[in-house]
Amino acid sequence: MDLRRLGLLILALACLSQARAAPFAYVPNERSGTVSVIDTASDQVVATIKTGGKPRGIAASPDGRRLYVSNQPTGSLVVVDLAAREISEQIPVGKSPEGVAISRDGAWIAVAVEENNSVALVRAAAPRELTSVRVSGQNPEHAVFSPDGKWLYVSAEDGAVVDVIDVAKRSAVKSITVGERPRGIGFLPDGSRAYVAAENSDRVYVIDCERAEVIAVIAAGKRSNGIAVRPDGKVVFVSNGGDASVSAIDVASGKITATVPVGQRPWNMALTPDGKKLYVANGRSNSVSVIDAEAMTWLRDVPVGEAPWGVVVR
Repeated sequence: MDLRRLGLLILALACLSQARAAPFAYVPNERSGTVSVIDTASDQVVATIKTGGKPRGIAASPDGRRLYVSNQPTGSLVVVDLAAREISEQIPVGKSPEGVAISRDGAWIAVAVEENNSVALVRAAAPRELTSVRVSGQNPEHAVFSPDGKWLYVSAEDGAVVDVIDVAKRSAVKSITVGERPRGIGFLPDGSRAYVAAENSDRVYVIDCERAEVIAVIAAGKRSNGIAVRPDGKVVFVSNGGDASVSAIDVASGKITATVPVGQRPWNMALTPDGKKLYVANGRSNSVSVIDAEAMTWLRDVPVGEAPWGVVVR
């Protein structure tokens, strides 16, 4: 074999190895001021990134190069360079930021800013642009982009509404009434429905996104909290903070088909891109529970830092 062919073979094998590499799960630990990095192939913590402060909401750029983490004490969005695994920038966004989301195309980052009762919209690329959009809900916790990037659905801890922001207009255009203390939000992949967990109502509210109206209410476990949607759109997962469990909702029937025990105070969650494994942050157990998302069985708990807030997988 000549050197040129050998070089092409090595390059092809390297590309294949990279394509097959398992993604990482990133877990912000509020009381540790760190982000734990879990290799989803081994389910072991392979690195710890120091952010300082109180990291909460987290999102990853589609290209896997950056993490965006909200930092409550400094009122900033922390940008982490994942190649170096260190902070590269801090962007002021407002007082007590919490949930963070990124549009599918990676162009915009949304940050729910609790004490400002607003959502900060940050342009991911330079030059930076930051717009603050007021919402009617008090203490917004999550701001989640619809799959097409046209809308942001915003839940607020103090209130019983989900505010809808028109991203292009940079304004809130509607409030949808749901149960008390709405928290986690997840969209079906086609954007037709959104699922909202209302913690004080122990319910999941199903919203028809075309009409922006609630079309169904599903009884969940005690203090229903986080939401994750399987990539095939067939199953929605809800964490039950008061029951230390995660339930699976069959989208077709609207029924809970399985419930799996996890650690104490399960909060926000994320799935691997293939939809096979679900990672659940257990705020009071200082761990992440790993669930087989197809068989709905507990696989293992992974120790992380103190008070893990959520997970993003990239």
